[in-house]
Amino acid sequence: MVETIFGCKWSLTVFNLLAHGINRPGEMVRAVEGLSTKVLNECLRKNVDYGILGKNVFNELPPRVEYYVTPFGTDFLRVIAQIEILQDKMSTDDPGDT
Repeated sequence: MVETIFGCKWSLTVFNLLAHGINRPGEMVRAVEGLSTKVLNECLRKNVDYGILGKNVFNELPPRVEYYVTPFGTDFLRVIAQIEILQDKMSTDDPGDT
């Protein structure tokens, strides 16, 4: 699962967009240069399939879809945050300190 999510270079970008309240696919595509609708939809589908994201479909015309981070996704993102902290630590530590 982790490999698949990180294999999609846009997953972290999507998580960041959701954290900033951008939860509709059209808004996401407009907010990120180079992100296509096709790639975004594939990334969102994978994250929903793994239970990291949830999807609300509203019975409206035109149809409205919003994504959100699930409770499992919240736990998953905490792990990702810890990995980023370790990465930052590795980047700032002197290699001779070990």
